[in-house]
Amino acid sequence: MKHGKRGAAKVLKQFERQPTFVDPYSKFDQINGQHPWMQELKNAVVPYKVRELQKGKVTYFNYDLAREMGLIEKNHPNKMTKDLEKRVLKTFNIRIINEYDVKNKMMFDLKTVKPNEHMATRYLQLQHPNRQGRTSGDGRGIWNGIFKGNGKIWDISSRGTGVTCLAPGSVESNQPIRTGDESFGYGCGLLDLDELYGTAIYSEIFHRHNILTERILAIIDSGKGHGIGVRVGSNLFRPAHLFTFLKQNDLIGLKKAVDFLIQRQFQNKDWDFDIHSKKKYDYMLENLCVNFAKFAARLDVDYIFAWLDWDGDNVLFNAGIIDYGSIRQFGVRHDQYRYDDVDRFSTTLNEQKSKTKFLVQVFAQITEFLKTGNKPSLQLLKDHPILKQFDTHFNHYHLKYRLHNIGYQKNDQEYLLAQHKETVEKFEALFKYFEKQKTAKKIMKIPDGINRPAIFNMRSLLRELPVLLKNKDLQTFVDPKFLFDLMVVPSASRIDKKMTLIQSEKLIEFQKVYKELIESTRRYRSFARVVDEIEARSRVINRADRVTGNGIIMVVDKVMNLMKRGFSHEEVQKVVDSFIQTQVLLPKEGLDDPELVLKRKSVTHKKLLRKIFSIVKAYKDDI
Repeated sequence: MKHGKRGAAKVLKQFERQPTFVDPYSKFDQINGQHPWMQELKNAVVPYKVRELQKGKVTYFNYDLAREMGLIEKNHPNKMTKDLEKRVLKTFNIRIINEYDVKNKMMFDLKTVKPNEHMATRYLQLQHPNRQGRTSGDGRGIWNGIFKGNGKIWDISSRGTGVTCLAPGSVESNQPIRTGDESFGYGCGLLDLDELYGTAIYSEIFHRHNILTERILAIIDSGKGHGIGVRVGSNLFRPAHLFTFLKQNDLIGLKKAVDFLIQRQFQNKDWDFDIHSKKKYDYMLENLCVNFAKFAARLDVDYIFAWLDWDGDNVLFNAGIIDYGSIRQFGVRHDQYRYDDVDRFSTTLNEQKSKTKFLVQVFAQITEFLKTGNKPSLQLLKDHPILKQFDTHFNHYHLKYRLHNIGYQKNDQEYLLAQHKETVEKFEALFKYFEKQKTAKKIMKIPDGINRPAIFNMRSLLRELPVLLKNKDLQTFVDPKFLFDLMVVPSASRIDKKMTLIQSEKLIEFQKVYKELIESTRRYRSFARVVDEIEARSRVINRADRVTGNGIIMVVDKVMNLMKRGFSHEEVQKVVDSFIQTQVLLPKEGLDDPELVLKRKSVTHKKLLRKIFSIVKAYKDDI
């Protein structure tokens, strides 16, 4: 059939109007194993070929994070479509072809081998006898590359992808290890699903509380209780990555690495200077000092244990949490708890400030080395001005976070610290007296370490005190014995539950200073109004069902049981997401009653969440 010119134009227009296929997941193609660190610092990585695994199921996907990255569209529903799962598995369901595979000439379908090598990075680690980072680093993980989206550069790496030559087990055996071989500690290269779920839940809770942390994008169920966890962050490097160059006196490598991280921070708008600034290393040191002081103060006030140590391994370069294997949020101040890592015990909550300060001291050493070409000893830097700045920043943020936990809003926090700091410090001294009180029993062995438990839940006191003081005048106080019974934990011994005379006197003094703080912030408000404001905020911040480390373990155990009972991954994720939502203890964003989350949920969903809530409450005073 022939068409005239007008007819042909009409047909062409109709053809042009036909919708063309647009792959909604094409952005995953950016994630191809290529990472600029690999090109810049070839000696700092071990490259591995990787192959796609044929078995695997996406059991968890962080839609909020994927949207924030720009990896999926903003209007993408919280639903795992077949196409999305296919793309996630193709990108992340991988295993390295390691030294054992090469030595034993293992045969793999060439169609499953990805074209680009992926890197395992070298960094300093406490578990290794070598103290220069020559044998340590990513032992069971691989970097998937970077992703550029929504104005940021995101690092992406995966754990559980096979054992590398940097694993402690590989070094111990002095020979290549087959992935899955459990003959050597920290050497099988695989990861348990329950650890991945614990990381996903914990990291998302911390992220929503504005604590810098790695986040889990996806969990892939590989079968037999193992899985692959995909972690994301705007900067997933650790101080330990730099410390390897420092310990080896590699000035050229150190400069390249530091400049790389400065530029990353600048590109992501976290720092306002770049590698062309003449004072870039001094600016870096100042920023890290503030960030680490703030981080250490937050961990201390909120009872977050994060095994900080000399190697700079379990912490992000820009002061945040990475590796949740030993991370715990305590219900009360269990500052004599030590994690048992087979051949050594961890540091304690009390030691975290000094360990963080030491990391800043090492950064001062790095700065001097880069500026002068000579590396001064750490002993010569023990009085470096940056360490005094660290103490100043730590004390400021420690008091600020304490005022937040009492229930003061931001402007009141700033006013009290500027105009009534002595009163704040007086309150802090009394608060510490009670929060550090331990049981009369000796240090005891527990499943994963040792501990001598604290006996007072100060969050209970902060939550209930404004309610108790509402209708009292400035000279009237709550009975100290009533407050004592309110804050002593149920697990305390019979001796611990007997209030002493000094405790009684200090509880009266505590109330006096508490009221002084309220009086100091009244200004244009009545005493009653300030108390009402504090009570409303404190009710959310200090909710009784704040999850602890053991609480997370039991919640994850419940999640694993749901999966074994045949609940779909989508159903399990709904439960996990709902639980995370209940743990947002921020007055403007949090929910002061978990029951609100249960609205519009299915009967089964409500039943499961209520069981989880009861688990959290049972462990609220625990480690």
